Amino acid sequence: MIYIGCHLSVTRGYEAMGRTMLEFGGNTFAWFTRNPRGGKTRDVDPEDAAALNALLRREGFGPMVAHGSYTMNLCAANPVTRANGTDMLARDLERMALFPGSLYNFHPGAHTGQGVERGIAQIAEALNGAMGPEPRTTVLLETMAGKGSEVGGCFEELREILDRAAHPERLGVCFDTCHTWDAGYDIAEDLDGVLTRFDKVVGLDRLRAVHFNDSKNARGSRKDRHEKLGQGCIGMEALRRVAMHPALQGLPFILETPNDDAGYRREIHTVLDWMESRG
Repeated sequence: MIYIGCHLSVTRGYEAMGRTMLEFGGNTFAWFTRNPRGGKTRDVDPEDAAALNALLRREGFGPMVAHGSYTMNLCAANPVTRANGTDMLARDLERMALFPGSLYNFHPGAHTGQGVERGIAQIAEALNGAMGPEPRTTVLLETMAGKGSEVGGCFEELREILDRAAHPERLGVCFDTCHTWDAGYDIAEDLDGVLTRFDKVVGLDRLRAVHFNDSKNARGSRKDRHEKLGQGCIGMEALRRVAMHPALQGLPFILETPNDDAGYRREIHTVLDWMESRG
Protein backbone atom coordinates (compact mmCIF):
# COMPACT_ATOMS: atom_id res chain seq x y z
CA MET A 1 0.00 0.00 0.00
CA ILE A 2 0.90 3.67 -0.29
CA TYR A 3 -0.19 6.62 1.83
CA ILE A 4 -2.28 9.25 0.04
CA GLY A 5 -3.14 12.88 0.79
CA CYS A 6 -2.76 16.44 -0.46
CA HIS A 7 -1.51 19.86 0.54
CA LEU A 8 -3.48 21.53 3.35
CA SER A 9 -3.52 25.03 4.78
CA VAL A 10 -2.02 25.55 8.23
CA THR A 11 -4.25 28.58 8.88
CA ARG A 12 -6.42 26.77 11.47
CA GLY A 13 -3.47 24.99 13.07
CA TYR A 14 -1.65 21.67 12.84
CA GLU A 15 -4.06 19.31 14.57
CA ALA A 16 -6.81 20.80 12.40
CA MET A 17 -4.92 19.70 9.28
CA GLY A 18 -4.85 16.13 10.57
CA ARG A 19 -8.57 16.20 11.25
CA THR A 20 -9.26 17.63 7.81
CA MET A 21 -7.31 14.83 6.17
CA LEU A 22 -9.30 12.26 8.17
CA GLU A 23 -12.45 13.84 6.71
CA PHE A 24 -10.95 13.63 3.22
CA GLY A 25 -10.21 9.93 3.74
CA GLY A 26 -6.44 10.24 3.39
CA ASN A 27 -3.59 9.16 5.64
CA THR A 28 -0.82 11.65 4.94
CA PHE A 29 -0.65 15.31 3.92
CA ALA A 30 1.70 18.18 3.12
CA TRP A 31 1.87 21.77 4.26
CA PHE A 32 4.03 24.77 3.48
CA THR A 33 6.36 25.72 6.32
CA ARG A 34 5.95 29.38 5.35
CA ASN A 35 4.19 31.46 2.72
CA PRO A 36 5.14 29.60 -0.48
CA ARG A 37 5.47 32.78 -2.55
CA GLY A 38 6.62 35.27 0.07
CA GLY A 39 8.56 33.40 2.72
CA LYS A 40 6.81 34.72 5.83
CA THR A 41 6.13 32.25 8.63
CA ARG A 42 4.68 32.07 12.11
CA ASP A 43 5.72 30.26 15.26
CA VAL A 44 4.52 26.72 15.86
CA ASP A 45 2.51 26.16 19.05
CA PRO A 46 4.20 23.12 20.69
CA GLU A 47 0.87 21.96 22.18
CA ASP A 48 -0.78 22.07 18.75
CA ALA A 49 2.17 20.15 17.26
CA ALA A 50 1.94 17.53 20.02
CA ALA A 51 -1.81 17.17 19.41
CA LEU A 52 -1.18 16.54 15.71
CA ASN A 53 1.55 14.00 16.47
CA ALA A 54 -0.82 12.11 18.79
CA LEU A 55 -3.54 12.09 16.12
CA LEU A 56 -1.12 10.79 13.48
CA ARG A 57 -0.03 7.91 15.72
CA ARG A 58 -3.57 7.06 16.75
CA GLU A 59 -4.93 7.04 13.17
CA GLY A 60 -1.97 5.23 11.55
CA PHE A 61 -0.89 8.03 9.24
CA GLY A 62 2.19 7.73 7.09
CA PRO A 63 4.97 10.36 7.13
CA MET A 64 3.94 13.97 6.57
CA VAL A 65 5.80 15.93 3.89
CA ALA A 66 6.37 19.59 4.78
CA HIS A 67 7.31 21.82 1.82
CA GLY A 68 9.79 24.69 1.82
CA SER A 69 8.93 28.04 0.27
CA TYR A 70 9.29 28.48 -3.48
CA THR A 71 11.26 31.66 -2.77
CA MET A 72 14.02 29.71 -1.01
CA ASN A 73 16.85 29.56 -3.55
CA LEU A 74 20.04 28.04 -2.15
CA CYS A 75 22.03 28.65 -5.34
CA ALA A 76 20.96 32.13 -6.44
CA ALA A 77 23.66 34.28 -7.98
CA ASN A 78 22.60 37.14 -5.70
CA PRO A 79 24.40 36.50 -2.37
CA VAL A 80 21.62 38.14 -0.32
CA THR A 81 18.97 35.92 -1.90
CA ARG A 82 21.18 32.90 -1.31
CA ALA A 83 21.80 33.83 2.34
CA ASN A 84 18.08 34.38 2.90
CA GLY A 85 17.37 30.94 1.46
CA THR A 86 19.93 29.29 3.71
CA ASP A 87 18.41 31.05 6.72
CA MET A 88 14.92 29.87 5.72
CA LEU A 89 16.19 26.30 5.49
CA ALA A 90 17.87 26.38 8.90
CA ARG A 91 14.82 27.89 10.63
CA ASP A 92 12.44 25.48 8.91
CA LEU A 93 14.48 22.51 10.10
CA GLU A 94 14.45 23.85 13.65
CA ARG A 95 10.64 23.91 13.57
CA MET A 96 10.47 20.47 11.99
CA ALA A 97 11.98 19.02 15.17
CA LEU A 98 8.44 19.36 16.62
CA PHE A 99 7.19 16.80 14.07
CA PRO A 100 9.35 13.68 14.49
CA GLY A 101 9.12 11.25 11.60
CA SER A 102 7.93 13.89 9.15
CA LEU A 103 9.85 14.77 5.98
CA TYR A 104 10.92 18.17 4.66
CA ASN A 105 10.86 18.69 0.89
CA PHE A 106 12.20 21.61 -1.16
CA HIS A 107 13.07 22.65 -4.69
CA PRO A 108 16.88 22.53 -4.98
CA GLY A 109 17.05 25.97 -6.60
CA ALA A 110 17.92 27.85 -9.78
CA HIS A 111 21.55 28.76 -10.47
CA THR A 112 20.47 31.97 -12.28
CA GLY A 113 23.33 31.95 -14.75
CA GLN A 114 26.17 30.65 -12.57
CA GLY A 115 26.11 27.20 -14.16
CA VAL A 116 24.90 23.86 -12.87
CA GLU A 117 28.15 22.84 -11.17
CA ARG A 118 28.33 26.07 -9.18
CA GLY A 119 24.67 25.71 -8.27
CA ILE A 120 25.16 22.14 -7.05
CA ALA A 121 28.11 23.19 -4.89
CA GLN A 122 26.12 26.02 -3.31
CA ILE A 123 23.10 23.81 -2.58
CA ALA A 124 25.31 21.22 -0.88
CA GLU A 125 27.09 23.95 1.09
CA ALA A 126 23.77 25.36 2.32
CA LEU A 127 22.51 21.92 3.33
CA ASN A 128 25.71 21.16 5.21
CA GLY A 129 25.48 24.44 7.07
CA ALA A 130 21.79 24.15 7.97
CA MET A 131 21.41 20.50 8.93
CA GLY A 132 23.88 20.35 11.82
CA PRO A 133 25.18 17.20 13.54
CA GLU A 134 21.93 16.12 15.23
CA PRO A 135 19.94 13.48 13.29
CA ARG A 136 16.52 15.09 13.03
CA THR A 137 14.35 15.59 9.96
CA THR A 138 15.05 13.81 6.68
CA VAL A 139 15.41 16.44 3.95
CA LEU A 140 14.20 15.66 0.43
CA LEU A 141 15.44 17.11 -2.85
CA GLU A 142 12.61 17.28 -5.36
CA THR A 143 12.92 16.06 -8.94
CA MET A 144 12.44 19.13 -11.13
CA ALA A 145 11.15 19.82 -14.64
CA GLY A 146 14.39 21.53 -15.68
CA LYS A 147 12.85 24.83 -16.72
CA GLY A 148 15.15 27.81 -16.97
CA SER A 149 18.21 27.38 -14.77
CA GLU A 150 16.62 24.91 -12.34
CA VAL A 151 18.97 22.41 -10.74
CA GLY A 152 17.55 18.90 -10.39
CA GLY A 153 16.06 18.41 -13.85
CA CYS A 154 17.93 15.10 -14.17
CA PHE A 155 18.73 12.37 -11.67
CA GLU A 156 22.47 12.91 -12.07
CA GLU A 157 22.27 16.45 -10.68
CA LEU A 158 20.45 15.24 -7.58
CA ARG A 159 23.08 12.56 -7.10
CA GLU A 160 25.86 15.16 -7.25
CA ILE A 161 24.21 17.12 -4.44
CA LEU A 162 23.88 13.95 -2.36
CA ASP A 163 27.53 13.07 -2.97
CA ARG A 164 28.66 16.43 -1.57
CA ALA A 165 26.48 16.25 1.54
CA ALA A 166 28.07 15.98 4.97
CA HIS A 167 25.09 13.91 6.18
CA PRO A 168 23.92 11.93 3.13
CA GLU A 169 22.07 9.45 5.35
CA ARG A 170 19.63 12.24 6.25
CA LEU A 171 18.91 13.24 2.66
CA GLY A 172 16.46 11.71 0.22
CA VAL A 173 14.44 12.49 -2.90
CA CYS A 174 10.80 13.38 -3.55
CA PHE A 175 9.78 12.05 -6.97
CA ASP A 176 7.37 14.50 -8.63
CA THR A 177 5.51 12.75 -11.46
CA CYS A 178 4.71 15.94 -13.38
CA HIS A 179 8.23 17.32 -13.03
CA THR A 180 9.88 14.03 -13.97
CA TRP A 181 7.65 13.68 -17.03
CA ASP A 182 8.23 17.29 -18.08
CA ALA A 183 11.99 16.71 -17.66
CA GLY A 184 11.77 13.98 -20.30
CA TYR A 185 11.48 10.71 -18.36
CA ASP A 186 8.80 8.45 -19.86
CA ILE A 187 6.90 7.28 -16.79
CA ALA A 188 3.86 6.52 -18.98
CA GLU A 189 5.40 3.96 -21.33
CA ASP A 190 8.60 2.97 -19.51
CA LEU A 191 8.03 3.32 -15.78
CA ASP A 192 10.21 0.32 -14.99
CA GLY A 193 13.01 1.80 -17.07
CA VAL A 194 12.75 5.18 -15.36
CA LEU A 195 12.80 3.63 -11.88
CA THR A 196 15.70 1.39 -12.88
CA ARG A 197 17.58 4.48 -14.05
CA PHE A 198 16.73 6.27 -10.81
CA ASP A 199 17.97 3.28 -8.81
CA LYS A 200 21.24 3.16 -10.75
CA VAL A 201 21.93 6.90 -10.43
CA VAL A 202 20.42 7.84 -7.05
CA GLY A 203 19.20 4.66 -5.38
CA LEU A 204 15.60 3.65 -4.71
CA ASP A 205 16.42 3.56 -1.00
CA ARG A 206 16.66 7.36 -1.18
CA LEU A 207 13.20 7.77 -2.73
CA ARG A 208 11.12 8.76 0.29
CA ALA A 209 8.01 10.52 -1.09
CA VAL A 210 6.04 11.11 -4.30
CA HIS A 211 4.30 14.25 -5.53
CA PHE A 212 1.46 12.69 -7.48
CA ASN A 213 0.34 14.83 -10.42
CA ASP A 214 -0.64 14.66 -14.05
CA SER A 215 0.96 17.16 -16.46
CA LYS A 216 -0.58 19.70 -18.83
CA ASN A 217 2.35 19.32 -21.20
CA ALA A 218 4.01 16.77 -23.43
CA ARG A 219 6.97 14.79 -22.12
CA GLY A 220 10.19 16.78 -22.21
CA SER A 221 8.46 20.17 -22.32
CA ARG A 222 10.36 21.43 -19.22
CA LYS A 223 7.39 23.64 -18.32
CA ASP A 224 6.17 22.34 -14.93
CA ARG A 225 2.37 22.66 -15.29
CA HIS A 226 0.43 20.29 -13.05
CA GLU A 227 -2.92 18.79 -14.04
CA LYS A 228 -5.66 16.78 -12.32
CA LEU A 229 -5.18 12.99 -12.32
CA GLY A 230 -6.15 11.52 -15.68
CA GLN A 231 -6.74 14.88 -17.36
CA GLY A 232 -3.21 15.48 -18.60
CA CYS A 233 -0.56 14.02 -20.86
CA ILE A 234 0.57 11.29 -18.45
CA GLY A 235 -2.91 9.79 -18.15
CA MET A 236 -4.86 7.90 -15.52
CA GLU A 237 -3.72 4.40 -16.38
CA ALA A 238 -0.06 5.39 -16.27
CA LEU A 239 -0.56 7.12 -12.93
CA ARG A 240 -2.33 4.05 -11.60
CA ARG A 241 0.75 2.01 -12.51
CA VAL A 242 2.89 4.48 -10.57
CA ALA A 243 0.74 4.15 -7.46
CA MET A 244 0.68 0.36 -7.74
CA HIS A 245 4.37 -0.12 -8.53
CA PRO A 246 6.06 -2.52 -6.07
CA ALA A 247 9.11 -0.26 -5.68
CA LEU A 248 6.96 2.64 -4.44
CA GLN A 249 4.86 0.91 -1.81
CA GLY A 250 4.94 2.35 1.69
CA LEU A 251 5.67 5.88 0.48
CA PRO A 252 3.58 9.01 1.10
CA PHE A 253 1.95 10.21 -2.14
CA ILE A 254 1.05 13.92 -2.05
CA LEU A 255 -1.42 15.30 -4.57
CA GLU A 256 -0.46 18.72 -5.95
CA THR A 257 -3.15 18.83 -8.62
CA PRO A 258 -5.12 22.05 -9.39
CA ASN A 259 -8.12 21.14 -7.25
CA ASP A 260 -10.54 22.38 -4.63
CA ASP A 261 -11.36 20.32 -1.53
CA ALA A 262 -14.02 18.28 -3.35
CA GLY A 263 -11.56 17.48 -6.12
CA TYR A 264 -8.92 16.31 -3.66
CA ARG A 265 -11.48 14.09 -1.92
CA ARG A 266 -12.33 12.49 -5.27
CA GLU A 267 -8.68 11.89 -6.18
CA ILE A 268 -7.85 10.48 -2.74
CA HIS A 269 -10.75 8.03 -3.01
CA THR A 270 -9.74 7.13 -6.57
CA VAL A 271 -6.32 6.09 -5.30
CA LEU A 272 -7.83 4.27 -2.32
CA ASP A 273 -10.07 2.34 -4.74
CA TRP A 274 -6.95 1.30 -6.67
CA MET A 275 -5.40 -0.01 -3.47
CA GLU A 276 -8.58 -1.89 -2.53
CA SER A 277 -8.88 -3.48 -5.98
CA ARG A 278 -5.38 -4.80 -5.55
CA GLY A 279 -6.58 -6.92 -2.65
